[in-house]
Amino acid sequence: MKGYVGEQTNLIINNRVLAQDYDYLVEPFRHKNETKYWQMEFWGKWMLGAVAAWEYTHDAKIMDNMSESISSIIETQLPNGYIGNYPVENQLTHWDIWGRKYVLLGLLRYHDITNDKRALKAARKEADYLLSQVGPDKVNIVETGNYHGMASSSVLEPIMMLYNKTNDSKYLDFAKYIVAQWETPDGPQLIAKALAGVHVADRFPPPKSWFSPENGQKAYEMMSCYNGLLELYKVTGTTDYLKAVEMTIQDIMDEEINITGSGTSFECWYHGKEKQTTPTFHTMETCVMTTWMKINYDLLRLTGKLKYADNIEITYYNALIASTRYGGSEIAKYSPLEGFRGDHDKQCGMDINCCIANGPRGYMMMPRYAVLTSADEVYVNLYTEFSATLALTQKNEIVLDQKTNYPEGDKIQLTVSPDKPEQFTIALRIPNWSIQNSLMVNGEKVDGVTSGSYVKITRTWKKGDRLELQLDLRGRLVKLNGHAAILRGPIVLSRDSRFEDGFVDEAALIQHDNGIVDLQVSDYKPKEVWMSFTAPLKLGTGVAATTDPASQIHFCDFGSAGNTWDKSTRYKVWIIEPINVMNTEYKSY
Repeated sequence: MKGYVGEQTNLIINNRVLAQDYDYLVEPFRHKNETKYWQMEFWGKWMLGAVAAWEYTHDAKIMDNMSESISSIIETQLPNGYIGNYPVENQLTHWDIWGRKYVLLGLLRYHDITNDKRALKAARKEADYLLSQVGPDKVNIVETGNYHGMASSSVLEPIMMLYNKTNDSKYLDFAKYIVAQWETPDGPQLIAKALAGVHVADRFPPPKSWFSPENGQKAYEMMSCYNGLLELYKVTGTTDYLKAVEMTIQDIMDEEINITGSGTSFECWYHGKEKQTTPTFHTMETCVMTTWMKINYDLLRLTGKLKYADNIEITYYNALIASTRYGGSEIAKYSPLEGFRGDHDKQCGMDINCCIANGPRGYMMMPRYAVLTSADEVYVNLYTEFSATLALTQKNEIVLDQKTNYPEGDKIQLTVSPDKPEQFTIALRIPNWSIQNSLMVNGEKVDGVTSGSYVKITRTWKKGDRLELQLDLRGRLVKLNGHAAILRGPIVLSRDSRFEDGFVDEAALIQHDNGIVDLQVSDYKPKEVWMSFTAPLKLGTGVAATTDPASQIHFCDFGSAGNTWDKSTRYKVWIIEPINVMNTEYKSY
């Protein structure tokens, strides 16, 4: 990948994945003295990001770091199989099983790319020790850890990965046990409440103690459980499993995810989509947005539904990039829709937190998301400059070369070059927001390029065949709760005080024509701003606001907004609209 996406990916690899002192993340495992914190997850999250980075680059340095770290983590394994940092008397409490989940994920994903038998053996021993502690006639998994057992029972995902690798029925039995316990009175009832249409924010009463077993709205842990349920669905084919996940994700889309593709307050669902115009404490946690991207990716691969691909694009370009300090060295825990960007906080007595460890996973998803295949079909999801090589059959390699500066520009050119002519389908994602579209194949117009669908072209492709797609990047006005915001393609725009063209919190009327805002590309871009535009606004509530022409006010992409990471730069997405009682659309309260 090249262009902006390729640049951001490389920055994350070099300045976050490779820059991490991986032995520092192993150190807590050498001391079995933790009683309540979550240091164990940091190593596993880093390993998952590193594995994905190696799959993309095949960088020998990444492999060396992973291999050394795997050896170090295995050296901490006790004879009973435990890899963790809780003493035996505190095991199964707080974040112990959650941490073991990330150990298992790290070991198993490393095994995927290396076939290193040590990693699989260590993972089996870790899992078998858990099975000796938890299960029928033992400790009930939903009575361990926090959030109605969701943190602990999200171990379902690596347990299913182990089953797929070993075909050992005890792992499948344990997975089924976990899901059965969800539906008990003490469990989170992730299937029954989903199928009943209960909103994710309403599944349990507000907890007296927020970070405790009684909180049932914790977003990250809930989605992690559903990731595991999808893996169980792939094996069992139980339709209610997939239905429960899809209904939950649709509810999150409808009720929780904000304009930038993220959500939550204090890491929990709270009907945040409707409330997003009101400043909210501790909002848009990076672990939540990364997990949101992952479950959408898993559903995209399972169902082929374009809405999941759209969700990933919006979260990536807005919420995820906004969470990251320019250069990729740091990732913020929270990224609100207005205010100031801030440095990360430290957790568990370490110079790292959950989101710094987890954020690279979102970035490293993009190469896998870019192009997917199914039978004799090639799905192009990501419009950025790239070269991709794939094979639908063993006898014919296909190279895709994509040239574009999207989403800055609206034109995408894709050249298809199979080794030899072959009939297959190219499916291009037409985002739901893109209304006016055009597509040419070798200069001939293609009809039926409809928003919110894949346009599929089936033909015998030969070397040098060219597709030219144009998407709709007109500025779009959206309104909510007496506020307005501007979208351009997948990009959310934001005011930023660095432009020095007014008070960013000032009330204003964004001028538009039937919801279309006349955006102009601006040459004025403060340092480290990616995209800059001007839009016509009538500022304030004085006489001039109703009589004078609109002013051209600067906006930048939300990912760049406030990225000085200090109090010198204030930004704001939702602009307060002043009330005009002379407007016939105005209704008194």
